[in-house]
Amino acid sequence: MSATTLGRPGPVNGRISHWFAELPTPRAALPGDRDADVCIVGAGLTGLWTAYYLKLADPSLRITILEAEFAGFGASGRNGGWASGLVPGARDRLAKQYGRDAVLDHQRAMNEAVDEIVAVAEREGIDAGIVKGGTLRVARTPAQATRLRHKTAADHEWGVPEAVMLTPEEAADRVRVDGMTAAAWTPHCARLQPVALVQGLASTVERLGVTLHEKSPVTAIEPGRAVTAHGTVVAPVVLRATEGFTASFKGLRRTWLPMNSSMIATEPLPKEVWEEIGWAGRETLGDTAHGHMYAQRTPDDRIAIGGRGVPYRFGSRTDDAGQVDARTIGQLTDTLHEMLPQTAGARVDHAWCGVLAVPRDWSATVGLDRATGLGWAGGYVGHGVTSTNLAARTLTDLVLGRESRLTRLPWTGHRPGTWEPEPLRWLGVRGLYVAYRWADRHEAGGRARTSPIATVADLIARRP
Repeated sequence: MSATTLGRPGPVNGRISHWFAELPTPRAALPGDRDADVCIVGAGLTGLWTAYYLKLADPSLRITILEAEFAGFGASGRNGGWASGLVPGARDRLAKQYGRDAVLDHQRAMNEAVDEIVAVAEREGIDAGIVKGGTLRVARTPAQATRLRHKTAADHEWGVPEAVMLTPEEAADRVRVDGMTAAAWTPHCARLQPVALVQGLASTVERLGVTLHEKSPVTAIEPGRAVTAHGTVVAPVVLRATEGFTASFKGLRRTWLPMNSSMIATEPLPKEVWEEIGWAGRETLGDTAHGHMYAQRTPDDRIAIGGRGVPYRFGSRTDDAGQVDARTIGQLTDTLHEMLPQTAGARVDHAWCGVLAVPRDWSATVGLDRATGLGWAGGYVGHGVTSTNLAARTLTDLVLGRESRLTRLPWTGHRPGTWEPEPLRWLGVRGLYVAYRWADRHEAGGRARTSPIATVADLIARRP
């Protein structure tokens, strides 16, 4: 039964995301020219975490954050709420460039960052509904099961020995997903309410003395200054924390591709439905299909589930309102009902989408050009909730000139290359996801190995 049958109203579509109970009243815009020691462009998780750690390290720093809309307007307020230890990059390729030990340390640092987020939220009194229940990944075809075994073996090789394969019966003790052929679990993930985290961090950095101006879109980032229509902030260090919106800046259109991801959230499910589903551990839930879904049991007992939808808009355009096309809402609803048929009668209350940044080699990057004072962090390929925390601590050490374990991680100073010009970019991405849909259909026939369609698509896209 779909969400709109039997005369039921359709879901709220857009309005940024379900995570906002109501849209916030923006803070005051930049009131004119100002100066600072550090100017951060973007009040998402990257910018807020960076301001937090810089202020803790040196309370005397004058830090100004400029935000085009309001804190959490971008991916930080629209994501699936996974604080995951997944490395935002291709571990094998990074090891060839930077060495195996560097990548192993990056994986350890990501795992530790999950616990760091939990610890900071507790220390600062941020109630973001955090539960560290790990991630359950399920396979529903023989080919998906083969990939899942390979991924788990790779996790062991790259420093995650805690990742374990589960039988369908063992996985069903956690979440009763229909049609499971195999499953795997890792402890390195926490479920959270992303907007609660963003808003809590914004209030925390303001309490520490950081200045946050909203409704202040930056039109140019240049050495020593960030320019807005309201005035210019002059600072020796200017940090770009704009993730999926980076392509809007001059000269950066091909730096990171703004990939679209869509989500729906059900109505709160009653106790008897949860007794049928399980999910008492609040694990994050994903699959190993090429189309890829990700889901969580929310703090208010809904299911929020996401996937790609329309993956890319021509010319690296982004959608501000977050509206989702009807076909994508239908596909996500069908996926939910196929995997968890216990939800067949549940209403879908909200649908939304947002953009995440994808570098050409699918590996995130953090850096600071000491000659210009310009810094950046992003390209998290959908693994940003935890990566933003680690990136912020890396940026903090770079800004303060501290040589550290973090500044030696492989993403520090990494140069991923640029995306192809249009229309090649649009044709390539759209073709990639058409190929993945075909590959999933191909594998649904029962083949034991990954479809060659997906193998070729991965090679062309340079996906990990």
